[in-house]
Amino acid sequence: MVEPTITRIALAPSNDVPNNPELPVVLYKGAFDSGGPDETCAMLKANGWTGTWVYTVFPYHHYHPDAHEALAVASGSARLQLGGPGGRTVAVEAGDALVLPAGTGHCRVAQSEDFRICGAYPPGQEGYSTRRKGEMQAGDRAAIAGVPLPETDPILGMAGPLRGIWRNLH
Repeated sequence: MVEPTITRIALAPSNDVPNNPELPVVLYKGAFDSGGPDETCAMLKANGWTGTWVYTVFPYHHYHPDAHEALAVASGSARLQLGGPGGRTVAVEAGDALVLPAGTGHCRVAQSEDFRICGAYPPGQEGYSTRRKGEMQAGDRAAIAGVPLPETDPILGMAGPLRGIWRNLH
């Protein structure tokens, strides 16, 4: 088992992107040995996260008001901006992952040609909505606050740090 470096990233709300005032983004550096997209998605599924897909991150600021999202880097590398315009930019590469709490703005700034991620959601949150920066709706902040916490860590399962980090804040 790989021992990742875990970083918590708190993001303040803005007028364009709500972010999540209660829960930080959790960044896992060097969390797993990537065998490519199929193996990466299988890891997320084995840890109880569903609705997997393989793609990249949209090149525009967006967020999901009704779902937490795991992004596991299956191949390549990228720079992602979290929190909306003026937010924090992070560099990720194969074997890294992020868990974005509902409402967290994210956008691809740059990527290698082979950059692919596997995305996944806690059970019941696969039917998520996507809002672009500036498309916030009246009920989004309440929806974000009401999204249930996941039962498992998408990267490290029941023993992973996500449940402890988020439950201790909630």
